[in-house]
Amino acid sequence: MHYLYIIYSPKVNKFYVGETDNIALRLLKHNNHSYEGSFTKIAEDWEVVMSFECSSKSQSLSLEKFIKRMKSKIFIQKIIENPKILDEIISKNKL
Repeated sequence: MHYLYIIYSPKVNKFYVGETDNIALRLLKHNNHSYEGSFTKIAEDWEVVMSFECSSKSQSLSLEKFIKRMKSKIFIQKIIENPKILDEIISKNKL
């Protein structure tokens, strides 16, 4: 199983969108700065605020790219409040 996830850092008031097959491990790696040059190295207090189970890795990657292309904190907050938006994106874009 693959997941789209959104993490949030209260310290820097930022969201990060990613995909993984192991959310707990990925969160640990973000908070320990395991990804050199990663955006998430700006903080160490990341917390998962939303996860969404996808049918495949390609679907989770497509959703991640879709959300990142929007470049909108407001859009991310709407997804967190109503994850069913992701089902609509999948359906409309045949992901």
